[in-house]
Amino acid sequence: MLLVVNPGSGRNARDRAAIDAVQEALGATLCPFRSPEQLSETLRRTRPAMVVSAGGDGTAMATASALIGTGIPLGVLPMGTFNYFVRGLGFDEDPLTAARQILAGHAVEQRVATVNGQVFLNNASLGIYPAILKERETVYARWGRRRLMAHWSVVRSFLRFRKPMRVTLDMGEVQETRRTPLVFVGRSAFQLERFGLAGGDAIEEGGFAVLVVRGETRRDLFRMSARLATRVAAEGEDYDLYRCDRLTVERPKGRRSLVAFDGEKRMMAGPLRFEMSEAPLTLMLPGDPEA
Repeated sequence: MLLVVNPGSGRNARDRAAIDAVQEALGATLCPFRSPEQLSETLRRTRPAMVVSAGGDGTAMATASALIGTGIPLGVLPMGTFNYFVRGLGFDEDPLTAARQILAGHAVEQRVATVNGQVFLNNASLGIYPAILKERETVYARWGRRRLMAHWSVVRSFLRFRKPMRVTLDMGEVQETRRTPLVFVGRSAFQLERFGLAGGDAIEEGGFAVLVVRGETRRDLFRMSARLATRVAAEGEDYDLYRCDRLTVERPKGRRSLVAFDGEKRMMAGPLRFEMSEAPLTLMLPGDPEA
């Protein structure tokens, strides 16, 4: 069994103690994660019985990228900032308890989402949210990786907002051109429910929940953020919801877009094609650690 750890993890004694505890509980070999390519090479050499990701949503996403189609089960531990993916699977937020749930769990096969071939587990987006992630890196570098600092990066990004982007959405039978500050493509029903947003049914049925935010000004963004925080953001008032199995997003004149996926970001050339992977990911679901 491999325990995949981001080299940026273990920043303090509490993190290191948690990693040591889950490594002992799993009987796993520690594997520092630097890239999906490096992990793929490790998998070819060792062929482990299971790979367990110890980190946040970004580490889980990158580990999943290397495991799709291999048949090697992926277990995920909640050791990041928000941990939406692992919490959505029903794992405990305590890493050691989650490790025991993995050992008592069972594996299932499921397809995962991609944008231009890039795997994502929770969501992918373009617009204001990738800008927030870019700002978050600066804030984290100065003040540390804390949830309060993540929220502060939102405020700073809103203050720098200029105008909404123009996008054309192609969902097969439906095509629309919109002006919006954010196109959010969701694949985590747990995350949508956490913020009181609609679309979980589309995800449960194996598709995408596409949220196109309404808003032209900074004031609109602050209003939307406040309504998200209080779980009262409403479909048709704050955002429009589309349910689809695949989606193509185009910008004017083929402009490149900064795309966010599970807390990471990358510049991508258009058009942006969202679809489900052909090969499945083998994923561990939690069992009863007392069993």
